[in-house]
Amino acid sequence: MRRPFAHRLVALLALGAFAAVVVAGCGGGTGETRPAPPPKEFPQAQGKTISQLLHSSGAVPSELVIAPASQVFDTGEERYPFGVFTTGQEQVEDVKVALYFAKDGKSKVTGPLPAKLETLQTKPAYRSQNGSGPGEAKSVYVVPKVDFPKNGSYLAIAMIKGPDGKLEASRMPSPVVGQYPKVPKVGERPPKIETLTAADVGNDLEKIDTRVPPDQMHKVNFADVLGKRPIVLVFATPALCQSRVCGPVVDVAQQVADKFEPRADFIHQEVYNNNEISDGLRPQLKAFHLPTEPWTYLIDKQGVIRDRLSGAYGVDELEEAMQTILPG
Repeated sequence: MRRPFAHRLVALLALGAFAAVVVAGCGGGTGETRPAPPPKEFPQAQGKTISQLLHSSGAVPSELVIAPASQVFDTGEERYPFGVFTTGQEQVEDVKVALYFAKDGKSKVTGPLPAKLETLQTKPAYRSQNGSGPGEAKSVYVVPKVDFPKNGSYLAIAMIKGPDGKLEASRMPSPVVGQYPKVPKVGERPPKIETLTAADVGNDLEKIDTRVPPDQMHKVNFADVLGKRPIVLVFATPALCQSRVCGPVVDVAQQVADKFEPRADFIHQEVYNNNEISDGLRPQLKAFHLPTEPWTYLIDKQGVIRDRLSGAYGVDELEEAMQTILPG
């Protein structure tokens, strides 16, 4: 039996437990996106507490680590991304997972909430050296909607079904809702930040982009198009990312950008001044009060945030999110 996994922050911009296990390396990805299994495949909450659910389910303690890929949650429905890993830090993609949440040990459980598996892989033409190298994440599990009715800390567990059908349970780090109230939310207007363009640096994109090779999402200044055009704003640093998912995320954004431009403007904003960790955070990231990276904001032509994606996501998920700013 494994001891409960201890959640810890690796650094200011580390993506929680996901960073702690991914940074040392992960196994090869399958390159497949898999829909969520039906809820009936997992134990039903039926008014139980977390302890009662664990006792009645018959699940054995899992030898797998569930590593959340986001730390910022607000009241209402929130996306919940996470990774699944072995103790040897190999990424696991062949299990089915459902999550359960409760406000405390006496509260009724919400769940099961089955997770889909999103591949982070792109078409070969969009795979950067940052996104496809050793240690980069290859996939992410996602529960699209978790309803958090109140601020505060929540209990969380995962029920896991392996290929053999055996049911296992894993306690997860407690999400804290409302911990970062200044991070811009859906329905709000974002800060009007200035973002450097290719023209500002004489087309020397390495000054404002750590991707290898640099991406092409530096054509417009965010402040110039805010409130005039639909925008996808990506905060990520492919070469310096402590969560090891920034490279894949920027690759995904570039592939989606080439499909949706010129209907929307895609902007990649780096994280550190002069692309040096020691020089501190760029003012654009500070303006958004982001405690983690990567982050992606989808903003409509009226200048209102319609969706936000914290952590890793795949092409399918970003294309679906595009419908919030480009309906029809």
